[in-house]
Amino acid sequence: MNVSIKEEAQMKYSDPNQFYENKYSTEFIIEVQDLEKSFNGIKAVDGISLKIRKGELFSLLGPNGAGKSTTIRMLTTVLKPTNGDARIKDYSLIKEKNKIKPLIGVCPQENVIFKALTAEDNVEFVGRMHGMDPVDIKKRTNTLLEKMNIAGRKKPAKTFSGGMKRRLNLVMSLIHQPQILFLDEPTAGLDPQARRLVWDFIKDLKNTGVTIILTTHDMLEADALSDHIAIMDLGKIIAFGTLEELKSSSSNGNILEFSFSSRDELIQAKSKLERITNVKKISEMDNNKLIISFTGGVMTFKREILREIESFKALHFREDSLEDIFLKLTGRGLRD
Repeated sequence: MNVSIKEEAQMKYSDPNQFYENKYSTEFIIEVQDLEKSFNGIKAVDGISLKIRKGELFSLLGPNGAGKSTTIRMLTTVLKPTNGDARIKDYSLIKEKNKIKPLIGVCPQENVIFKALTAEDNVEFVGRMHGMDPVDIKKRTNTLLEKMNIAGRKKPAKTFSGGMKRRLNLVMSLIHQPQILFLDEPTAGLDPQARRLVWDFIKDLKNTGVTIILTTHDMLEADALSDHIAIMDLGKIIAFGTLEELKSSSSNGNILEFSFSSRDELIQAKSKLERITNVKKISEMDNNKLIISFTGGVMTFKREILREIESFKALHFREDSLEDIFLKLTGRGLRD
């Protein structure tokens, strides 16, 4: 029976319990069982099951239309599941969603701020909505705004840059000290310096015991921050584990990137590479570039590949990245 890579992955990752070693199995704050959501008879989320450990950063990745946003909207009580259920700190998503709401914070992809208010007023308003003590609101607001480098600004939020608005939205989601934080593209639109600031902030936040669920199109971000990663496609979870586990189970092997001066050189090299047994996959990219996946390590590279490829402009050798694994499992990019 012929089984595609995606089908093989779905069978392999059908039971989330098997992916947690003993050090991860003590306390789960989110347990999802056969969760499903249909729209007009079409399943956007198709019976997923997963467990998320208290205090970890869990990344949910997938191409556009994979079902990530629908999953997050269900877990944050915005959408009611068609079938299945989830327990969030032992509360049923179906029957006890009002008990779940105070436990979670949500930083959505689109900024939700009051443009006429200052940063401080925005955050304090959310704190009052959660019924917090005014003294605690003031103290926590100042602390969070200082960490995001937006404290003391008296101008209304409508004058802020996109990056400042993004950081303000993150602070607003944290004012009530949620136990679980959902981050949807938290660094979208940020410059490298601001992105690094947010990354460091998220790492510090995780160290306080907050559980973080991250959705992102930035593979470097997922790589740098995640404890566990789930990859979704077509409404199903097709891979689940730590980055090391995903690399071990789904790796293409070693990766070579060849750049050529002309299209003719690329075609000639590709023809020769296709005859090498240890070369498992050849992908043709823009700008006369080939990406080659191969087994056998340095010996294959020296004895077989370099012997065949005499003329090239540049060569880069690297190990599989999270993006390589993602492309292998889904057959498409995050933004497809």
